[in-house]
Formats: sequence, C-alpha cells, structure tokens
Amino acid sequence: MKTNIRVLYNAECPICNFEIKHYQKYTNNKKIPIQFDDLNSSLLAHWNISADLAARKLHVDIGGEIKVGMDGFLALWNTMPKYRWLFHIFKQPVIKQVSSFVYDHILAPYIYILHVRRKKNIRMRNQ
Repeated sequence: MKTNIRVLYNAECPICNFEIKHYQKYTNNKKIPIQFDDLNSSLLAHWNISADLAARKLHVDIGGEIKVGMDGFLALWNTMPKYRWLFHIFKQPVIKQVSSFVYDHILAPYIYILHVRRKKNIRMRNQ
C-alpha cells in the first residue's frame, strides 16, 4: 500500500512505542496508508535528521512537508477518522497554543530525558 504519510517515532521509548503501536494497529485495521518509521532503524535516513533530534519530538511527513510536535499530532489525527475529533479540538487557536506549549516545554522534554537516562543505563550495564 503506497503512502505519502510517514511518522517517525522512538520504538525504544515505552511511552512513544505504546501510543504509536496503538495508532499503527488502528491504521492497519482500517487500511489507512500510514508508514511508521522507528528512529532506531535504517528508516531514519529518510528523515535527514539525527536520532537524537528525532527522539525529542514526534515528526510526521505528509507529502514531503514535515510537521513536528503538536503540528505532527494534528496532521496524524486528521488522517484517522477515529481521532479526527482530537484534531478539531486541538487545532483551535488557544487550545493549540496551550497544548503546543505543554508538549514542547513539559511533555516532550520529560519523555526525552527519560529516553536519555534509559540509553545511559543500557550503556552502563553493557560495560
């Protein structure tokens, strides 16, 4: 199935992986053509960014236009009928500004810090 929608996510992050696997199962069942790329695989090359930068926020490629953070979530939710209601709520100007701020300055940095700690702990165990 050919798609012009790709989602870049961190499969090593339990939070990210749980959410994206949920979307992936839904889109597979509904035959919605979205490709999900794990940043820990060779698919990262398509994105032309580092794994570290990719791990910081959700990235969605829609026909060559990259959406990051809440814009990425909005683009993704808009492609899935079950989640389109989220798109309609979170695209509203004040809600979008607040949710973007919370995602960019609280949620995404916290998830990224957990990712960095997890990677560091794995390196320490393997030494």
